[in-house]
Order: sequence, then C-alpha cells, then structure tokens
Amino acid sequence: MFSMANATTPAENKAAGTAFLAENAKKTNIVSTASGLQYEILTAGTGTVSPTATANVTVHYKGTTLDGKEFDSSYSRGEPATFPLNRVIAGWTEGVQLMKEGAKYRFYIPSELAYGEQGAGRDIGPNAALIFDVELIKIQ
Repeated sequence: MFSMANATTPAENKAAGTAFLAENAKKTNIVSTASGLQYEILTAGTGTVSPTATANVTVHYKGTTLDGKEFDSSYSRGEPATFPLNRVIAGWTEGVQLMKEGAKYRFYIPSELAYGEQGAGRDIGPNAALIFDVELIKIQ
C-alpha cells in the first residue's frame, strides 16, 4: 500500500493521490478511464446489462484510504446497501455503470471524483484519493 502517513495538508493529499495513481496506472490489470478513474476487475459479472446512472443498485462495498485504513464497509455492517447511483460520488457513478450483476471491481478514485477539496468527515481528508471494492448484487 501507498503510505500517506505524512500527508496532512490538502496539497500533500493531492500529491500523494496523484503519485499513487500514476504508479498504479502502470500495472497491467488496471484500466484507466478518460476521467481519471482507475479500476480492476476482481470478478467478472454474470449479468447481461449494466446499470444506468439513474438506476437503483444494491451493492456490497468496502472503502479505504490509500494507506489501507477502512472508513466504510457494508460488509462490516453485515448487509448490502441500496441507493440511486446518481446520488453517490462521481467515481462510483461512473465505475458501477461499467459493471454487470455479480461483478466485483476495485476502484481507484482520484480526489476530484471522490469528495474533492472538502473531504468527508474525519477519515477522508481534503483532496484524498480513495479505493473501493464494490460488488454489484442487483440492479433495480
């Protein structure tokens, strides 16, 4: 994992995320989109369609910072989450549309597709890039 132990300011978070994503993009199993979202397919889906941006989806997920600190997990709560795909961070909206039911992807989300300059709570700092494992269970 990439160490962010010394990244304490928004500028340091941004630099750490940029460096991490630049290195990550060199891996053969990583796909980068035009927006800067990176993903890898952990399990291919068995479904036949992908959700639209306005679909409701049921997913299991785990979110971590670049240093591996978990900040949210439906797995830890013991139940998947259901929500409209257009009501989450842009990296999720874009990434989950690439998936089919039954798929599990890992998303590497640059800060501008996550919580940006404002961050989110005490665990996600300003300009922090994030990693999410997402399993698409159902498209409603």
